[in-house]
Amino acid sequence: MQVKTYTGTGTQEVLARVKAELGPDAIILGSREFRQGGQRMFEITAGVERPEAETAPGAAAAPAGWEEWHREWSRVKDHLYALMQPAIQWERLSPRQRVALEYLQREGVEDDVVVELYRALLDGKSGTSMLSALAALVPVRGFGPELWPQRIHILAGPFGTGKTTAALRLGMNLRAANPGATAAYLNADCGRGNGRLVLRHWAELSDFVYYETPDASSMKSGLRACQNTGAIFVDMPGLGRDENLDDKLLELGLLGLTGEYQPAVHLALPPHYGGRQLDAFLKRYRTTLPCSLVWTKLDEAVNFGSLVNVAVRSGLPVSALSFGPELQASLVPAEAGLIWRLLLKRQLPDSAASGQTT
Repeated sequence: MQVKTYTGTGTQEVLARVKAELGPDAIILGSREFRQGGQRMFEITAGVERPEAETAPGAAAAPAGWEEWHREWSRVKDHLYALMQPAIQWERLSPRQRVALEYLQREGVEDDVVVELYRALLDGKSGTSMLSALAALVPVRGFGPELWPQRIHILAGPFGTGKTTAALRLGMNLRAANPGATAAYLNADCGRGNGRLVLRHWAELSDFVYYETPDASSMKSGLRACQNTGAIFVDMPGLGRDENLDDKLLELGLLGLTGEYQPAVHLALPPHYGGRQLDAFLKRYRTTLPCSLVWTKLDEAVNFGSLVNVAVRSGLPVSALSFGPELQASLVPAEAGLIWRLLLKRQLPDSAASGQTT
């Protein structure tokens, strides 16, 4: 990884230099504010993954043809997995394992992940179940104060993925588990009228604190006003094609927070997108902060192979499952059993007990 430190008098100026020299794929590794000669200064340390030949000092951007090379490699990789399929020795699996693996392929689990599962089954002890192999590849960390003790929870995700309603549902879930819990909503996504009105209306109706915080100054004021609130939810705006999450968090003053104010990020995604689109979103919303996946709009999905594909490619744990049009009783903390029912039976969390399927 090429790592460089940049210093300037303003965050926008420093971020512009980071993007100009390291490109849009740069990851913010750290930031700090200090005074030098009586002047306020900002320092940002950033890094980018590149081959050794490109990490010489002063290297500005990816070499010519880099994007085309990536596209060609994606095509080659697809062909390789297609050629591997007939070579897989299915007879080495038990009949139950083979049926389960074939079912997952039909449900949208992609070829590279199928190969991972195949290897996990072969490497395990005799009689290893598909659920054991899936559990090793799909981490689960249910949302709640025990596993997510952070006070600030940032809801991020592309436009239209349900991150605003997921933020509201998470707060209501905390209230349902602990009626005395207090929560506040800081709305950094003030550019869209509909989402803004929905968040404000339901926050006030639920007796949650609400502030609009579209910039660093208002975000700082909002955090100060919520210092006695149990949980703080930040609704982030969607990112453009050339933006990344760490830059946006730094711009809002959320990336350098430490101690009890260090936030956790929860990435809201529905399972409807294709593999390459999800890969692009994972790259755009990658962050150095603790992060999880909140799967949204599950009731609208036809299959749930994306739950496995995204977990394997991102390494992020699933924290919550969101479903249905209603705000109340439509989100549950993630549990392995609920995910397996979704994947193998297409059974939504709210119908798991009754045995009704989609």
